Amino acid sequence: MKIKYELLNNDTKTKARYGLIHTNHGTYETPIFMPVGTQATVKTLCKEELKEIGSGIILSNTYHLWLRPGEDIISRAGGLHKFMNYDGPILTDSGGFQVFSLAKNKKKDITEEGVHFKSHIDGSNLFLTPELSIQIQNKLDSDIAMSFDECIPYPADYDYAKESTERTLRWAKRGKDAFDNENQSLFGIVQGGEYEDLRKYSAIETVKMNFDGYSIGGTSVGEDKETMYKMIDYAVEYLPTDKPRYLMGVGDPIDIIEGVIRGIDMFDCVLPTRIARHGNAFTRNGKINIKNNKYKDDFTKIEPDCDCYTCKNYTKAYIRHLIVSNESLGQRLLSIHNIRFLTKLTEDLRECVKNNNILEYKEEFIRKYSGDNGNKN
Repeated sequence: MKIKYELLNNDTKTKARYGLIHTNHGTYETPIFMPVGTQATVKTLCKEELKEIGSGIILSNTYHLWLRPGEDIISRAGGLHKFMNYDGPILTDSGGFQVFSLAKNKKKDITEEGVHFKSHIDGSNLFLTPELSIQIQNKLDSDIAMSFDECIPYPADYDYAKESTERTLRWAKRGKDAFDNENQSLFGIVQGGEYEDLRKYSAIETVKMNFDGYSIGGTSVGEDKETMYKMIDYAVEYLPTDKPRYLMGVGDPIDIIEGVIRGIDMFDCVLPTRIARHGNAFTRNGKINIKNNKYKDDFTKIEPDCDCYTCKNYTKAYIRHLIVSNESLGQRLLSIHNIRFLTKLTEDLRECVKNNNILEYKEEFIRKYSGDNGNKN
């Protein structure tokens, strides 16, 4: 079946909303944070741990799975769910972000037909089109597939952003025409860079194509926070209320709160596992670096009130020992905590929408998270 979005509550003071996403693999509350499993795995974690953390939808990457092991192998395994033994919903991105980061000369490599680039594995020449991206995702058989778009860099001049936005719309139409999986949903992606008229145009024209959900792309690519929030505002106004709204690649806690306030339902980011590999942990009092010498004999948990497996069982001193000794268990324990931090944040935000107190929650969260509390670094 196609996913369905059910709106249950609107915050009376903001655009924040609480709802349900019904998928082939269960029903999940929104707002929701979706951990990223680029190569059919959320790094170092198994599905049982993801379930305990409170994860619902997770992401995998079309580009990486196309190169290895290949979409045909995954299809023969029975699809991505069976291949990676995950019984929750999966979203596959189009591979566009990775492709455009690998396209060295964008004026030459990005054509109307698709994108020419070199494999990050062996340097071989590759060519990805909107149709091929969709065909790969159809074979992966994820719950949600994404349109193939160009992630406009920041900064980009107006003429470049306009040309790119118009091409992304043409690619969206081509991808939708090629789409052939009745059990899968397809999301359109709004682009437009930092320009209000282009965001409006992209949103309106993408909605005309009647996708199953809508994403806001091209954010968190180097722009300042004010610009990011404007990009969201420019687009959300023109998106339908009866379909999910997804802000791509955003996982900073404050950005998630700001996104929810602006009407976003879904978030994803590699941030929680990436910073874990470098010894960093989210806390309500700000991000900390567990490698700091002051944690060498700190026998308290990372977060006093955290209910994650890591905080229930291990101390900062032990996790620090693992990280400085380059033991993978340390990265794993920090990943569990960081993902749980963001899933718990979205759980709290759902309650705020129900109780119409999200602005008060934001003020208190930012005061603690950004304040001078002596617990950073």
